[in-house]
Amino acid sequence: MKIASWNVNGLRAVHRKEKWKPFFKGDYNIIALQETKSTEDQLPPELQKPNGYFAYFSSSKVKKGYSGVAIYSKKEPLKVEYGMGVKKFDDEGRILVAHYENFVFFNVYFPNGGGGPARLKYKLDFYDAFLKHIEKLKKNGTKIIFCGDVNTAHEEIDLARPKDNEKNTGFLPEERAWLDEVVSAGYVDVFRHFHPNKIDVYTYWDMKTQARDRNVGWRIDYFFISNNLVKNLKSFKTMSEIYGSDHCPIVLEV
Repeated sequence: MKIASWNVNGLRAVHRKEKWKPFFKGDYNIIALQETKSTEDQLPPELQKPNGYFAYFSSSKVKKGYSGVAIYSKKEPLKVEYGMGVKKFDDEGRILVAHYENFVFFNVYFPNGGGGPARLKYKLDFYDAFLKHIEKLKKNGTKIIFCGDVNTAHEEIDLARPKDNEKNTGFLPEERAWLDEVVSAGYVDVFRHFHPNKIDVYTYWDMKTQARDRNVGWRIDYFFISNNLVKNLKSFKTMSEIYGSDHCPIVLEV
């Protein structure tokens, strides 16, 4: 099974730039998209219902053209949930949950902490609520995969310029501490499972400074799995050759 995750920074824009088809031909079992910036009815037919896929969308109820997530799945899930049951977080359209026979899959566009103290608090509260939510499931023996744009680089090797960003959101100690909690709770960062010390592999680059050309980036897009799935891991790929967004796709194979 191949699962792809990509912050598209506007699904309609990726489609308009003709970057969708080169990515889509990867023949994935599940595709998780973040920052779709659209409602389902705004999408062209081939994005609303791609051939061979069941499609699910969650969009922001608080602002148009903002956040949003989508899941395309070759197999119809047993159940799909739109959020985690907390209105102030669910209204921004940041979570889709697909239940399958052997695992529960979370596609999440985690908040950015920029914009002042209130927004940073929102991000940290979202983090805490999400971990609490998945921990309830895991304690019942559920196998969990979650992916998406976490909006935080975990360690210094996860961004090109750690010293320059110590006081910037996305690399603040309190943000990174949450990722420590995730790992301590028994979730495995799949990229680091395969590449514990690898450097210069990023998933996000600032477009204004053409940082991608110089590979001055951040690894802020992740796949995490509960430790009861580690034996099922086959491979992981960072698809830096795919353009169309300020992020690149990542692919998990289990």
